[in-house]
Amino acid sequence: MNPRTEPRLADTLNTAIVVLDERNRPIYLNSAAEQFLGTSYTAALKSGFDAVFEANPLLVDTIREALSTSQVMTLREVELVLAHELVRIADCAITPRPDYPRARVMLELNDIERHLRISRDARINSLQMTTRQMMRGLAHELKNPLGGVRGAAQLLERELPDERLTEYTRIILQETDRLRGLIDRMLGPIDRPNFEWVNVHEPLEQVRQLLRIEAGDRPLDWKLDYDPSLPDVWADRDQLVQVLLNLARNAVQAMREGETPNPRLTFRTRVLRQFTIHGKRHRLAVRIDVEDNGPGVPDELVETLFLPMVSGRAGGSGLGLSLAQTIAERHQGMIEFVPKRRLTRFSLILPIHPDDDSPGSVSSDSSNE
Repeated sequence: MNPRTEPRLADTLNTAIVVLDERNRPIYLNSAAEQFLGTSYTAALKSGFDAVFEANPLLVDTIREALSTSQVMTLREVELVLAHELVRIADCAITPRPDYPRARVMLELNDIERHLRISRDARINSLQMTTRQMMRGLAHELKNPLGGVRGAAQLLERELPDERLTEYTRIILQETDRLRGLIDRMLGPIDRPNFEWVNVHEPLEQVRQLLRIEAGDRPLDWKLDYDPSLPDVWADRDQLVQVLLNLARNAVQAMREGETPNPRLTFRTRVLRQFTIHGKRHRLAVRIDVEDNGPGVPDELVETLFLPMVSGRAGGSGLGLSLAQTIAERHQGMIEFVPKRRLTRFSLILPIHPDDDSPGSVSSDSSNE
């Protein structure tokens, strides 16, 4: 009997169980392992685990040590690179020579990425709220003196005896107007969302058309991976365009400035089930991915990406991602940065029914990759 089709108690576990033979071929995968690895038992049997081991030398070294010492070894919060450049963070227990026919090693992989994400999101959201309140307080304090400077410059311009001197007052007026515009952007969007049922593929296609026009003759490969069964979301269509255009334009600029060979921009949509956003569980949510193969986000910016005035580009205001996150939060959603190997992915996550959430905070969300 095929060991994968044999009824096993392990198929009821949330922990991924992988049993490999001497040739690194899977003898057994439980259901959680298939989900964790992003593949089926049949596909894993065909491809083996060599590619996984090549991408994860730390795992190979630990397996070798476990086999040589005949001791169970454990890796905590290890980053594993899997098929299709998928990166998972997991606790991994390695059992050498388990009591299973033809088995060389058994891996127990406990996916902790969801728990880390929820903890990280809560920490970053708290930091964002604190920073946003400070920025708004500072912005309001600056507005009044700027108005006074502008008014004084206008009065001075009328009193100057030499018209050539008005060049300096015009510079003052232009700079105060520029600062007032910056402050208005710091305060965030003023317009309240105009909610309606929106097919998210419509704003995505609008953004794609805008970027195609902006790109002109410059090469840019597009990959569209849409889920046609995706339900509509309760959202402001124009604000969705604003958020998605910001994410996609950042990706294009990063690839251009990084001189990425064969630049590729991917739009992907998926349904998420039982997904937690800012401590609130939603029965159904939509995930919209904007993914590029550019140079990526510097490690030192990962924790502060969505804070005001933080930018990884020379000349960037650092307000785009902060304002996009504010709009997402107005929709009871969020923008998430997902580090992947050789890829950069930002995901806009929106609840399909914003008020249809289960009581309590639940951390065991799941998604369809």
